[in-house]
Amino acid sequence: QVHLVESGGGLVQAGGSLRLSCAASGRTFSGYTMGWFRQAPGKEREFVAAIGWSGTRTAYAEALKGRFAISRDGAKTTIYLQMNSLKPEDTAVYYCAADRHGVVDGLASRYEDWGQGTQVTVSS
Repeated sequence: QVHLVESGGGLVQAGGSLRLSCAASGRTFSGYTMGWFRQAPGKEREFVAAIGWSGTRTAYAEALKGRFAISRDGAKTTIYLQMNSLKPEDTAVYYCAADRHGVVDGLASRYEDWGQGTQVTVSS
């Protein structure tokens, strides 16, 4: 099992930025795709972004393109989500997830391991 720990959440004003991190550890996860999902109160979990093992392939929720950017460090053990021009509707718990199949997309059921989440609150 891959152990995932998110960090970087917090309270920010609308228009501000935050950078989330997700550190992965545990069994060898070469080839894993990593993704970010979020869940707002009373809403279903939704896909945010994903990145492939090499870091060159990415996928985004259409509505978030241009404001959010996913990246992966050289050691492949940490991924980041840079969130800019934040809006109150971005308020949610953000989860990091790992998918050993290597497909870079937002199909949540494919992701086997999940972090505990980090709260992002955007005030208006």
